[in-house]
Amino acid sequence: MSALEEAITTAPVSEAAVYGAVDQVILKRFSCRSFSERLVPRSVIEEILQLARFAPSGANIQPWHVYVLAGQTKKHVSAALLDAYRADPDQHISEYQYYASDLPLPYLHRRHEFGRLFYGSLGVAQTDMVGRAAQTARNFTFFDAPVGMIVTMDRRLAAGSFLDLGMFIQSVMLALVGRGLHSCPQETFAKYHRILRPLLSIPDEQFVVCGLSIGYAKHEARPRLMPRSELTEFACLSGFD
Repeated sequence: MSALEEAITTAPVSEAAVYGAVDQVILKRFSCRSFSERLVPRSVIEEILQLARFAPSGANIQPWHVYVLAGQTKKHVSAALLDAYRADPDQHISEYQYYASDLPLPYLHRRHEFGRLFYGSLGVAQTDMVGRAAQTARNFTFFDAPVGMIVTMDRRLAAGSFLDLGMFIQSVMLALVGRGLHSCPQETFAKYHRILRPLLSIPDEQFVVCGLSIGYAKHEARPRLMPRSELTEFACLSGFD
């Protein structure tokens, strides 16, 4: 048992305090797209990854791989990605399909609502293609966060491993919140695997799943922008007395 594990498992904390702390971490997480210049120590990132590795995975195969970028390395990667995006964004395609080709309701409605709310909050009209392109470009600078993470998975694995990978990424994001940090998961990086692969020495058997911007939020969290469905819309509970 590591010193970190021992400190966590032996700390005298009441159950109510644990529940409250966990609930607050979940509720405080949001996709941050405006980071301060405050640096994040390598030791903090290592500690978070030490925790996230305990995320569950089928048969304990642990399918996650991460490439953590900071300083000049991150700037170099961002510059290459921006050049590729500005030269011809249409030639870059992810190695997996994130959205269904024909998105059914209610998911199509939710996606449209996201676009309306997100760009509206930035003062960018949905018809303003120049403004939207400029906002998309900010992805490749990791929204000016001091740390970026590229997440990959072995392409020889099956779709079930995406479940494991999602739980790992969520564990990273929640551990960040617990330390006063925030993040933004970004599928956009998956499209630029041809640029990222040689820069980060990503082996051929791995494919890029997403990126993650990590840092301290520039502004205090505002009221949640994106609505969430009510419990009755997605849950069926039966057999309870």
